[in-house]
Amino acid sequence: MSDTKYNGWTNYETWRVNLEIFDGLDPYDHFSDDQETLADNLHDYLKDMATEIIESDGAKGLAHDYAMAFLQAVNWHEIARHMINDYAREE
Repeated sequence: MSDTKYNGWTNYETWRVNLEIFDGLDPYDHFSDDQETLADNLHDYLKDMATEIIESDGAKGLAHDYAMAFLQAVNWHEIARHMINDYAREE
């Protein structure tokens, strides 16, 4: 199996989605200050949010299928951990 890491992230897809969609997003704007609730649910929220962005574009067919396949490769837990850790460092 080849190493697919990209700029310190699991893969290119994870890096790109974090950079393009979630960079600078404060996780506590969407959840309470309860660390346990945030850690348990943030990854699902991020995946749903990115999927909604793709779906709201209205594109169908090949472009839509490629976009959805791209999202399947994203490590949502890694983005969630990164957001929580970034927020903790800022505090």
